[in-house]
Amino acid sequence: MRKVKLTKESTKDILETLLKRSPNNYGKYEDAVANILAKVKAEGDTALFAFTREFDKVEVTKDTIRVTPEEIEEAYKLVDPSLIDVIKKALVNIRSYHEKQLQNSWFTSTTDGTMLGQKVTALNCVGVYVPGGKAVYPSSVLMNIVPAKVAGVDRIVMTTPPGKDGKVNPSTLVAANEAGANEIYKVGGAQAIGALAYGTESIPKVDKIV
Repeated sequence: MRKVKLTKESTKDILETLLKRSPNNYGKYEDAVANILAKVKAEGDTALFAFTREFDKVEVTKDTIRVTPEEIEEAYKLVDPSLIDVIKKALVNIRSYHEKQLQNSWFTSTTDGTMLGQKVTALNCVGVYVPGGKAVYPSSVLMNIVPAKVAGVDRIVMTTPPGKDGKVNPSTLVAANEAGANEIYKVGGAQAIGALAYGTESIPKVDKIV
């Protein structure tokens, strides 16, 4: 976040000043991201593993990229029980909120026999991207997975970058498991988005990414 000191002069062009904030300058990253996406689309797992090695300094393979049930079980032992209770309580509140957003199918007919209506169906598979690193927010996991779960999505695939030890943050795993993620993969960055968008040998192509 950039702070802008308010003075008589700065208030005149405050909007222009705010719009100059560096986060809005994405142009210099576009080529690099486009290259990553193109390679993942063309080379699949080969590119995915190479970029994970380059950016996250972690070696993943088709046998280790997916989080195992044993890793999730271990995560529960590493997370403070009080945090697990908070995650479960938050889950109830978030689910209750999104249940009120559900749209229902409906059908009716006119006097001349014409049938009108709409059929509401959930997507088959969605991808959830969860940031890693120092900023770990279990709440973001819940708020992205629960709406899909409530909507009735059959398959929820989550990707999140691993730490240098090759493991995913335990609280992230607990939150994902409680929320109902079906598959969790240890990969982040633009390469993870590319994998979800195009599909690789290890990660399925999804219908939508959040």
